[in-house]
Amino acid sequence: MVRLEALKQSRGIAMKDQAQPVNAMAELPPETREFLARLRKEDLETLEDGVRLVNAIRTVGTLFKWLIVGVLGFVVGTVLLWESLMKIWGWIRPGL
Repeated sequence: MVRLEALKQSRGIAMKDQAQPVNAMAELPPETREFLARLRKEDLETLEDGVRLVNAIRTVGTLFKWLIVGVLGFVVGTVLLWESLMKIWGWIRPGL
C-alpha cells in the first residue's frame, strides 16, 4: 500500500483522498461548502446511515439480479433438456 502511494506521488498523480480537509473543502463548489457547514452531528450520522443503507440495497439488488438470472437459466436449461430427452425417446420408441 505504501509503495502504491509512493508510486502515485512520484508520477505526480493528484491524490484528492489524501488532501488536507481545508484544501479539500476549497475544491468544492460554494453551494456544497455552505451545505456541509450547516450540518449538525445528527445530520452527519443520518448521512452515514444513509450511505450504509444505499450500499446494502445495492448489494441485495445485485444478489437478487443474479438469483433471477440463475433461476431463469435453470428453467430454460430444464426445458431444453426435457425437449432433447423427448426427441431421443421418440427415436427409440417411434409411434408414440
